[in-house]
Amino acid sequence: MNREQQDQFDGGRRLPLVEDFYTIQGEGFHTGKAAYFIRLGGCDVGCRWCDAKFTWNPRIYPPRSVDEIVERACGYKAQAIVVTGGEPLLYPLDYLTGRLHERGLEIFLETSGSHPFSGTFDWVCLSPKRRQPPLEEAFGRAHELKVIVESEADFEWAERNAACTRSGCLLYLQPEWSVYERVTPAIVEYVKEHPQWNISVQTHKFMHIP
Repeated sequence: MNREQQDQFDGGRRLPLVEDFYTIQGEGFHTGKAAYFIRLGGCDVGCRWCDAKFTWNPRIYPPRSVDEIVERACGYKAQAIVVTGGEPLLYPLDYLTGRLHERGLEIFLETSGSHPFSGTFDWVCLSPKRRQPPLEEAFGRAHELKVIVESEADFEWAERNAACTRSGCLLYLQPEWSVYERVTPAIVEYVKEHPQWNISVQTHKFMHIP
């Protein structure tokens, strides 16, 4: 991050907020849990099947006060906060996570792991992308590895990343939504043969919630 960007974000006291909202976590280990989502703008990975392409350009999301974001989050009953994007690790997150922890909230991060870590998190979901693979430090921080499966070729990519994770990291395969019906049978058979893996489904899309 250059000096101009550092000034713009005031050491993380302002961040490019796309949206923040209260919903149910739809994916991975915490599926079904009430959570307040903080979605930040900006991503330089650029997956063609991304379902949040509207977040990619951070210039259309002016920096917003983190203190105001935290106050809104604390107005809901959820005790869990999900920081997502875009790619949230493009920004300094220490101030955000510090303020949220001061209020007694759990913080979950969803990241591709392609940028250095900042902030302190209670749970890290690492979703590695071929276009910009995770940094080595991301594997040591991940509590959960969630690999998006678009074709059977992605199983080898999933195993390559799983081999880098620490002991106890939970492993998930998640069908890419646009090809859900086509790839799900192959994922089911793969998990039956490799039971160290679990299946993650985007349940929020079935429930028609954010």
